[in-house]
Amino acid sequence: MLMQTRILSATTIGIDACLIDVEVDLSMGLLQFNIVGLPDVAIKESRQRIITALKNCGIRLPERKITVNLAPADVKKEGALFDLPIALGVLHAAHEVPIAAAFLAETLFVGELSLDGSIRPIRGMLPIARGAHKRGIRRLMVPQANAAEAAYVKDLEVFGFAHITELVAHIRGDRTVAQTVSSLSQEESRIGELLDYADVVGQNQAKRALQIAAAGRHNILFIGSPGSGKTMLAQRLASIMPRMSFEEMLDVSTVFSVSGKLGSESFICQRSFRSPHHTISAAGLVGGGSFPQPGEISLAHHGVLFLDEFVEFRRSVIELLRQPLESKEISIARAQQSITFPASFLLIAALNPCPCGYRGDPIKKCICTDVQVKRYLERLSGPLLDRIDLQVAVQPVTYRDVAGGAKVRQEKTSEDLRVGVERAVALQQERFNGRLWWNAWMSKKEIDTYCILTEPAKIVIEKAFQSLALSMRGYHKLLKISRTIADLDGVEYIDKNHVQEAILYRSLESYLEKIRG
Repeated sequence: MLMQTRILSATTIGIDACLIDVEVDLSMGLLQFNIVGLPDVAIKESRQRIITALKNCGIRLPERKITVNLAPADVKKEGALFDLPIALGVLHAAHEVPIAAAFLAETLFVGELSLDGSIRPIRGMLPIARGAHKRGIRRLMVPQANAAEAAYVKDLEVFGFAHITELVAHIRGDRTVAQTVSSLSQEESRIGELLDYADVVGQNQAKRALQIAAAGRHNILFIGSPGSGKTMLAQRLASIMPRMSFEEMLDVSTVFSVSGKLGSESFICQRSFRSPHHTISAAGLVGGGSFPQPGEISLAHHGVLFLDEFVEFRRSVIELLRQPLESKEISIARAQQSITFPASFLLIAALNPCPCGYRGDPIKKCICTDVQVKRYLERLSGPLLDRIDLQVAVQPVTYRDVAGGAKVRQEKTSEDLRVGVERAVALQQERFNGRLWWNAWMSKKEIDTYCILTEPAKIVIEKAFQSLALSMRGYHKLLKISRTIADLDGVEYIDKNHVQEAILYRSLESYLEKIRG
């Protein structure tokens, strides 16, 4: 007796899972294998992989017309992750593998088949597992290489298989495969291999600015000559940022899973540091493609995005950062759908003061003309620059810094800086009632509520407002930075010394005027 069957599977749209019903029908007629439901080329080719894999496993398909529908039919599907559920659906419909209806209703299958029947890993396993759990799915049958990744989702039974014959034997009860259990403690042991600020000699002001950036999630711009240490400073920022919560780890791992960049790691436990080259395309930076994939800003989610040689990036590419810097996400529109990727990152931009790099350097002489310097610095986008809170001039290291290196390293380690960051973060969490929120993200209402100035601080900020010709955005940023500095000191009210220090990091215009000559 021929029959129809339905196998539950899933695909990813952006970083979200979309459940797919794999409907299989066997009917009278010559052997045909048709797949419908907006499949891409890889899915259409799965019929050849399935036929060959089953034949090499000693299973012969019945001489019948096989029709597979991937429902809902109006959702575009891509990739080879439907190989396993389609093969299992055919076997079930042909009575080769009896499966109880209750088992099928609460089990999701995904996996790509090789020609010998082995099950290959897929991209996007973690978002599929999270989506399945949200929709009440009880268990997953997945490639063995993806099992540890999926098992991080709590209250979900995960079984990994290396070969389709193992899966068939498990369903029949001939051989039992143990449930996969992932332990976060095993992954946490990898944390601690970050670079340390003890290796950076001098640059105390830049280190202090980075501590403020990490504590309040303030974007930062470095300007200085080559060799002054801008890249070394940026590379170590993740070492002083607070440890990620489990939910943050899940979010970041989900983005890497969709991108196929988890590699040998099944879970991301420390903050990302992404440093794309200045020749990167718009799609590479913010995401895109016919089936949109996350870009570098999403891979830097909850981590650091470092843009070295900032003005060398194409202006059209850089301007795309304006939306995610404000909304903490990026939306990519296509004809049939709009996909949103998370993009809550801390931006570090770095640039030289002139084309040769040595304008204002106390040792090396600049060979650029004033016109060249002006044209070079005009590449800085005013609206984008206005979204960068901290603007720091990084001076070259002097011999005195080098000679006193041992003392500097003792005082400015990453651990020392991180202690202050964690104290400031704890104050922010208490202030914002446990929300994952930062001083840099405060609205005007929150600024008015939490940025309370002492009388001396009001006098200082009034003078700064006039002398620096601050816009309202600049004024609010000055208050946010002052709030973070006060949090680092562990005090409730913003005093004049906090405002004075904040002004130091909002004085890029005066520095640019100086190096313009």
